[in-house]
Amino acid sequence: MIQSFYNSVLEQIDDTAERISLDSGIHKMIRKPERELTVTIPIEKDNGEIEVFTGYRVQHSSARGPCKGGIRYHPDTNIDEVKALATLMSLKCAVSNLPYGGAKGGVTCSPSKLSKKELQRITKRYAAMILPIIGPRADIPAPDINTNAETMGWIMDAVSMYKGSTVLDIVTGKPLELGGSLGRREATGRGVMINTIEILKKLNINPKKTSIAIQGFGNVGSIAAELLEDIGCKICAISDVSTGLYNSNGLDIPNILLYINSESRPPLLKEYNLKKDDEFISNKELLEGDVDVLIPSALENQIHIENADNIKAKIIVEGANGPVSKKADEILAEKEVKIIPDILANSGGVVVSYFEWVQSIQSFFWDINEVNENLKKIMLKSFAEVWYISKKERITLREAAYRLAIKKIACAVQLRGIFP
Repeated sequence: MIQSFYNSVLEQIDDTAERISLDSGIHKMIRKPERELTVTIPIEKDNGEIEVFTGYRVQHSSARGPCKGGIRYHPDTNIDEVKALATLMSLKCAVSNLPYGGAKGGVTCSPSKLSKKELQRITKRYAAMILPIIGPRADIPAPDINTNAETMGWIMDAVSMYKGSTVLDIVTGKPLELGGSLGRREATGRGVMINTIEILKKLNINPKKTSIAIQGFGNVGSIAAELLEDIGCKICAISDVSTGLYNSNGLDIPNILLYINSESRPPLLKEYNLKKDDEFISNKELLEGDVDVLIPSALENQIHIENADNIKAKIIVEGANGPVSKKADEILAEKEVKIIPDILANSGGVVVSYFEWVQSIQSFFWDINEVNENLKKIMLKSFAEVWYISKKERITLREAAYRLAIKKIACAVQLRGIFP
């Protein structure tokens, strides 16, 4: 039986808490979100009918600062998924040493079946419904799966209308014209690239002789593919919700990006005109393909107890949140597969979100070189800390990252004391 995403996260926390002899009270606090909000979102559809959607916002921990986390629109989104993602955000912010706790939001819907106007109505009503618990010093949303800069602009506008003045720092990941940061859209994929190159260096592997498969060719996967190919890596396989593409000699990533970005709504890979030696493959074939590095950048629980034994890649870089279940992680560890965990690998997005938040507060905006240099500095420092703990304690990179994060959160709790 495939392990649930939330249970997988809690089990990893429990294991870490036991190994570091974490205070039992603080352990209980870290296991539970501080606040869970479920809201009803009625909208009038384009045909005049009223449809009711369900939305969520979960704040896991504010011990280290305001809560921070994205909002996803997906038909399978539910409260347990959002709780798991909020928990991971707390850990992710701690690993990167950002002054944030973790939060996450979501709306259960199928964006592909909704018009742009309908999505705008959902977003603005959702923003109004979660307004009592969000704010620049309380909880700052950002984009996630099926949301983007435009979505964040809608949220900023809705909140600004309620407040009676423009509130730039209520969300991050906004359009540049509305106070967004240069480099934010590329940040998560760039962070994945930085981590991938860094582990190749540690293992003395030449990037130009490295084959890579990337599951998920959305914002994270496509940017990671583009940046890794620029460095000289061979991107042999990619996929989206419709299909996968494979070429043992390396796919033509620039041409695929031109195709993907050619429409207002990105076309599907199944409609791509294959080039010489390209072939369509299944999601299973991509995950289990014979490559050096696998970058799962789609949804959670893609590698689980039923397929972990079939994974051939020796390095996994988690572009998505929770793509490897706890049980699968144990199997892969026995196979000596190196896994850069999500709370380290894909933290580039929240790092540059932090930069955007700071810029919005100060009304002083950085150039792209400053953004990328500061991102690289933080990512390399976080990687070095996790790598050092892993080597010193002879544990996996995931165990090392969890130890680092949980100790930082526990320290903040102890320093603040329990209220009242």
